[in-house]
Amino acid sequence: MLLKVNKINTFYDTSHILFDVSFEIGEGEVVCLLGRNGVGKTTTIRSVMGLTPVRNGTILFNDVEITNKKPFEIARMGIGYVPEDRIIFPDLTVRENLEIGMNRQSTGGWNLSRIYEMFPVLETRKNQMGGTLSGGEQQILTTARSLMRNPKVLLLDEPTEGLAPIIVKELERQIRDLKKGKMPILISEQNCAFTLGLSDRAYVLEKGHIRWNGSMKELKVSPEVLKKYLGV
Repeated sequence: MLLKVNKINTFYDTSHILFDVSFEIGEGEVVCLLGRNGVGKTTTIRSVMGLTPVRNGTILFNDVEITNKKPFEIARMGIGYVPEDRIIFPDLTVRENLEIGMNRQSTGGWNLSRIYEMFPVLETRKNQMGGTLSGGEQQILTTARSLMRNPKVLLLDEPTEGLAPIIVKELERQIRDLKKGKMPILISEQNCAFTLGLSDRAYVLEKGHIRWNGSMKELKVSPEVLKKYLGV
């Protein structure tokens, strides 16, 4: 397994948020963390990235323990992170935002030409200031900037939050293209309809606990899980 999270417990001050959360991602897999708002999905992603310290449990990446390493160390090891709040540099152009994310020491295949091919709107907007982009375009820019580091796995936190349906469809197409390229992806999402056709496997969270896990095929024929934990 490329990324293996084993029984992590995470707190905010004295509040216990994650309870023995375990999951794994293999090479070329798209895995989703599903659940209603506030169940611990974002905290799980932040725990992997070292942004929210883990009290106990372990996180392994390529068989190397990364539990509570600094976020920049984890990023340098090859984990790309796209936060839900779409952090960009508003006073820099689209191209400058992408160049800041570039990993000049990597031999991977992501560069400006490939980014523009996959996200043509970014080429159209390349000289436009990042702060003038729409929310959907900022989401695309944040994702593309993460790819410029040539990550070995990509973490997407609530990628469809606040996006118009037409932008969600475009984002879905782009993730499908990444999947075809064998990019391992972890998606934290409460929009079950978005992930059902994209992911290989799912982990369902409720109140910081993993309540169910299995293939997307199994989830589609488990109406009791969809209704109880996802409200579908």
